[in-house]
Amino acid sequence: MTITTKVFGEITIDEDKIIHFPAGIIGFPELTEFAMLHDEDAGLVSVHWLQSVQEPAFAMPVIDPLLVKEDYNPEVDDELLKPLGDLQQEDVLVLVTLTVPQDLTKMTVNLKGPVIINSRNRIACQSIIDGEQYKVKFPIYDILQARKAGE
Repeated sequence: MTITTKVFGEITIDEDKIIHFPAGIIGFPELTEFAMLHDEDAGLVSVHWLQSVQEPAFAMPVIDPLLVKEDYNPEVDDELLKPLGDLQQEDVLVLVTLTVPQDLTKMTVNLKGPVIINSRNRIACQSIIDGEQYKVKFPIYDILQARKAGE
């Protein structure tokens, strides 16, 4: 299938690469099909995009939370994970959404609402983590600068 996206222009997506979110994503329950696209110019942080197949203007930048919080290990309700099917540890891909405002020093990730993907069957969900352990707007600019200086 070919779609024209806001971020990547016209792209072709293989049907067997589509990630299905049976319950949609938070704030957009009607968006249930996404493709994972990769930003080749991301540099230090490997930025991926969850590109909606149904709404080509909608794409969410996401990253591996372990890049900015090495001890990230949220508890997710087993009931929420049931729609993902038989979930084996090696099949779990956890991503968090990235917000990049004009002032890059205010860049954040949402550690409270991870995206969990069963990479084997490409079924996913977005969860809300209970408690105060993780923030919706976790600042990452200084963390990324420190990593960059260390490399």
